[in-house]
Amino acid sequence: MYTIDFEKKLSAHFIGIGGISMSGLAEILLDKGFSVTGSDRSESDLTKHLVSLGAKISYPQKAENVSNDTDFFVYTAAIHPDNEEYKAAKATNKPMLTRAELLGQVMEHFKKSIAVAGTHGKTTTTSMISQVLLECDTDPTISVGAIFSAIKSNVRVGQSDYFVTEACEYTDSFLSFYPMHTIILNIDAEHLDYFKTLENERKSFHKFASNTKKNGFLYINGSIPNLSEITDELSCKVITFGLDDSFDYHAKDITYDELGHASFTPVAFGEELPRITLHVPGKHNVSNSLSAIATLRNLGLPYELIQSGLSKFTGADRRFQYKGRLKNGAIVVDDYAHHPTEIKASLDAALHTPHNRLIVAFQPHTYTRTKAFLNDFADALSMADIVVLADIYAAREQDIYGVSSEDIKKLIEKKNKECHYFHTFDEIETFLEKNSVNGDLLITMGAGNILEVGENLLKR
Repeated sequence: MYTIDFEKKLSAHFIGIGGISMSGLAEILLDKGFSVTGSDRSESDLTKHLVSLGAKISYPQKAENVSNDTDFFVYTAAIHPDNEEYKAAKATNKPMLTRAELLGQVMEHFKKSIAVAGTHGKTTTTSMISQVLLECDTDPTISVGAIFSAIKSNVRVGQSDYFVTEACEYTDSFLSFYPMHTIILNIDAEHLDYFKTLENERKSFHKFASNTKKNGFLYINGSIPNLSEITDELSCKVITFGLDDSFDYHAKDITYDELGHASFTPVAFGEELPRITLHVPGKHNVSNSLSAIATLRNLGLPYELIQSGLSKFTGADRRFQYKGRLKNGAIVVDDYAHHPTEIKASLDAALHTPHNRLIVAFQPHTYTRTKAFLNDFADALSMADIVVLADIYAAREQDIYGVSSEDIKKLIEKKNKECHYFHTFDEIETFLEKNSVNGDLLITMGAGNILEVGENLLKR
């Protein structure tokens, strides 16, 4: 693999520069004095920001965007080999790096690197840790998979040894990372279009865990089944966290306020620590915060600032995010949950908040995921009083799997739950406007563009 000489002011071209992670990496290189060009399908707030920092960006992606003056190219997993710009870049015989490979090389320049992995909760936990690092004035570099309100961006470029990032398992991306502090929040069957089986996915997580530096730390959820398969033969120190009192870090005396926000007493290796109060909902965020506490304490940060930072954290973009109140009085929340485990966690949090009826407008994400977890989606969504389904958001896939939202609807109705399926957002919005009332909690849910439904309703 090509190794970047960060002492030289090189020229980098990003194919798909408008992605949430790609744009962050481009900003880091710009800060280090690199010349950055790129392309994307269309202009966005992220690309406009990069242009304001000095990047030159072309729309759309095409072969003419490629220059022989470029020192190396960066591309994402979303770029197909038949992409004409990708093919033109390959033809130059210049070095080509995946997004993950570049992120891994950037990480090597920070002595206090933190990589947050897991099939759920990466963005929230990365943001939690970032909030505390900011509270402690550590001047961190941050790369997160959503807009983080504390920095009003998805990236922050600092000048210290602290670096925190999400580590995504899809296409084994995180195997390019060698962090000092590794967090694994959970391992559920996910991205089966790539991994095919949970066993393959677990093997990938084991490889990722083994990438932790020898004098580093792995913080791992102790409730992961057959944990030893992930932690065996590691050279780093392993610390467990979770809700069971057998784990190194666990929580006791958990209570919830009227909005579902938890307070609890953390216990670290048998020692009770001063109480933590969160301002994000749900039991799953208690577990997420325990991983953050363990990591931050190991970094030697003052506990009172850990307390303060976690208390100030109010969530990341699209993570149980309050959007507003409709004219009829219904509250609108948006959530990125797109896996049954995530849906259950979000709806469990919703059940701890005041409401009369819980209404979920859900957009399934990818055909392979929908087909693999049909019954699990029905089980999870049945926690709501009313379910409204949109068409499957295809993302990177073609409609060749013989599955639709109608299949989920039939399974939910078998559970004697009210469920509706509409092909357009206009139909969904009309139904929700007519059928939601004061006191209802309406959640738009999914990893696609379902958030537009809530935003459009709020404009009416």
